[in-house]
Amino acid sequence: MAEEGEKKPVLEMVQADGADDGCVTFVMHNEDHTLGNSLRYMIMKNPDVEFCGYTITHPSESKINFRIQTRGGIPAVEPLQNGLNELHEVCQHVLNTFQARVNEFKEAQEKPME
Repeated sequence: MAEEGEKKPVLEMVQADGADDGCVTFVMHNEDHTLGNSLRYMIMKNPDVEFCGYTITHPSESKINFRIQTRGGIPAVEPLQNGLNELHEVCQHVLNTFQARVNEFKEAQEKPME
């Protein structure tokens, strides 16, 4: 438990006693459906993932419980890391594409009309 004035971790790993590394619940603080649904989609594309889902504990709490279950003894941390990296790449591509189109629009507005 975090002491007063001490920051809570953004990500916690919760694992049942005796459970293998391929079945883990991650608690993500200060997150909601925006990250939960996008990340779940990216992780489920991985063929080594048997199950991936998330729940919002309560509407007044800004945290999600994110569950990953893998096949073949692969640790659940791996698909989580891969999913986060892939989601970051997709978001970066969208941002770059959007910025390029905004710049094109601004340049077109600066040209004198004929």
